[in-house]
Amino acid sequence: MRIVSGVLVLGVAAVFTAGVLRAAGDPPGWAYAIPPAPPAGAAPAGAPPAPDPKPLTLPGSTLSFPLANVRDAFGPADWFPGDHPAMPEIVAKGRRPDVRACSLCHYPNGKGRPENAGVAGLPVTYFIQQMHDFKNDVRKSGEPRKANTNVMIQIAKGMTEDEIKASAEYFGSMKWTPWIKVVEAKEVPKTRIQGGMYLRLEGKETEPLGMRIIETPENVEHTEVLRDPRSGFIAYAPMGSIKKGEALVTTGGNGKTVQCSVCHGADLKGLGPVPGLAGRSPSYMVRQMYDMQVGARKGVWTDLMKPVVAKLTDEDFVSIAAYLSSRMP
Repeated sequence: MRIVSGVLVLGVAAVFTAGVLRAAGDPPGWAYAIPPAPPAGAAPAGAPPAPDPKPLTLPGSTLSFPLANVRDAFGPADWFPGDHPAMPEIVAKGRRPDVRACSLCHYPNGKGRPENAGVAGLPVTYFIQQMHDFKNDVRKSGEPRKANTNVMIQIAKGMTEDEIKASAEYFGSMKWTPWIKVVEAKEVPKTRIQGGMYLRLEGKETEPLGMRIIETPENVEHTEVLRDPRSGFIAYAPMGSIKKGEALVTTGGNGKTVQCSVCHGADLKGLGPVPGLAGRSPSYMVRQMYDMQVGARKGVWTDLMKPVVAKLTDEDFVSIAAYLSSRMP
């Protein structure tokens, strides 16, 4: 279990008091990482500068790529080709105009980032069903501003059955391995939101964490600029949340929810077509629980989750996700 408990560490974006995350009916904003609207009267942002054509390098890799290639939606850089099986064309390059390469957002190793999903190790049948759910408009985000969910829907609609199967088999062939370190904290580093992800600011200023989880790259430059598939994440969670989550996950909390092991396996690493939860992104897990709770996600498997999430509060979401993410995958 990768946990640092009882540590007072450096802090994040806005102040939240314990148990109060949002107005009634609003999503738990921290999990969706939507940037704040610009101030009234602010000048519109100008066009971004053209990417520097200078080749970039990454420690441990013998390759180099210009920034435009690193971020190419139809052929992103693969820094470590030896870390994974040969990628199918749809994973490596996608298909123009609407089907972006899977490896851009989810990385060639399927690890992904907090703003999307880690897809390595998912059961093939589950992966295929989720793509069908996106395609059939029964899996959406409970936060309409979650732009990359809408992109995922567009991609799923554009993929053929053979492409979906190829990507499912590719990512399903790789095990999910440790990627996120959970740290319990009261204070966390100040961050900014960019691309659905919390990025630490320079300096050592901190802010209270409150009742939320903040996932941030271990190395901001490696993740944000270089899209390093070997550089993982730190998830800051409230003090005591892991223990509270353990009680909910393992006992159901006296009828408040259902033991996760019933469907996800005794070790929480998956059971048959049901995906594993251990060591996965806490932000992603909270988004999915909320999306199911409010009916935005209502695909084939969602009926099994309805009684699980029906009574959960914001604090329950945080505690369950902190515990599950802290488990060794």
